[in-house]
Amino acid sequence: MSNHFHSDPDTGKSNAAVNDALQEVEHQLSMLWRRARSMSHQLSRQVHPDVEPAAYGLMTFIRQEGDIRLTDLAAIVGITKSSASRQIALLQSLGLVEKKADAADGRAQYIGLTERGEERMHEVQNARSNELLARFAEWPQQEVQTLAGYLNRLNAMHMDKLSSEKYRCNDQSRESVPAGG
Repeated sequence: MSNHFHSDPDTGKSNAAVNDALQEVEHQLSMLWRRARSMSHQLSRQVHPDVEPAAYGLMTFIRQEGDIRLTDLAAIVGITKSSASRQIALLQSLGLVEKKADAADGRAQYIGLTERGEERMHEVQNARSNELLARFAEWPQQEVQTLAGYLNRLNAMHMDKLSSEKYRCNDQSRESVPAGG
């Protein structure tokens, strides 16, 4: 795969324009992430006043993907099993998720939304969808689709990096770190 960010060997020109563009991308992503964190905080509180944004993110993933093992959920989301376990315990105590026995492996359990959890997520996510629809009402459909494609590509880059790294954990109380790191 070619890298479009190297300087031109024929002209010897530096990539000042590329560096400026990458700095602007970094700035815009930073602003987007701050706003996304703020939105996630607001949405999580709409599900239940005691739900933290991290737990809301787990509920969103479970709603999209269906019942999932805790270890798989933690790995896909990129958090430790103990962090996921704490968030799931809170959600379970609030009646928003439940643990279900794995019929194929009696020792394993799947995490799924309860009826109440599904109802709350449905209400909150429908309201969010309506908000996005209103915000993008002025955009041509093709531009919204292009933006979605770029965001998909950006997320895929992140997932490729996560799946290619091997994580080790020094002990169960610490966060996982990349092998060799």
